[in-house]
Amino acid sequence: MNQEEKILRENIRQIIRLVKQKKNTEEDTLRQIVREFIDIEMQTLTEAGPDVDPTPNKSTGINVLEELLKKIIPIIETDYKSLTTNTSQRESYRSHIINAVVNSLTPAKINTAAGEDQPDDDIEEEISINVTDNPVDDKFIDIRTDAEKSADDEEKEEDPRDAFGADVEGDETGRNVAYQSFKKIETSIIDSYELLGDPEDQELFYDYLIANLKLYFDKFEEELAGSLDEPTNQAYDDAAANQPAADAGGDDLAGVGSEPLGDEPELEL
Repeated sequence: MNQEEKILRENIRQIIRLVKQKKNTEEDTLRQIVREFIDIEMQTLTEAGPDVDPTPNKSTGINVLEELLKKIIPIIETDYKSLTTNTSQRESYRSHIINAVVNSLTPAKINTAAGEDQPDDDIEEEISINVTDNPVDDKFIDIRTDAEKSADDEEKEEDPRDAFGADVEGDETGRNVAYQSFKKIETSIIDSYELLGDPEDQELFYDYLIANLKLYFDKFEEELAGSLDEPTNQAYDDAAANQPAADAGGDDLAGVGSEPLGDEPELEL
């Protein structure tokens, strides 16, 4: 190694040391600035005290809805994303859930239910008269066994899932899963709505609940589409199209050498 090479290498080493030293200095300076900013922010938060009004610009109806969504959306997401056979199942699930929420919160439905809970004297009187005026019914002896009675009663009972989906058409599996989901969330929805006495809060709660359900369903569908659609390319498509021919060729090749060559004895298995 001549003198010029030694000088060159030494100069390179010095340059590298200077670059490292400058980099370390800059990093130390940046860390110091970040620490100062953190100290200032912590001091400001300490002096200001806790935030006792986290949602000053929202209505009570929106606040109640926000807490409700935290409870019901995870349930809906899990059940919705379990329907992966086809899109018709998920579309049916979506339609049945939204329809069920609307029905449960419609004032007309609530009023109708309240009216049905009140006793009707005319009906009671009619029943009493029918029983009294038909003494023959009291003499009827039912000879069916208990098993036959149970079977007949089961046939007469309507499947609650049919009533749940009476107003909506769609895939039966999607309807059934929606029925199970709604049983989990129905009480929370009604309880949250009944907390509100102000008509404006009730209207905001109702409108934003339906809108958010639809938006979340759109979001879930986009997430499923991203996970279910497998990317492909022309080379794969060509190979897949030629797969039967390749299999046939493989069968032909499998036959080569299957018969004994020359005078080699056949092995008995």
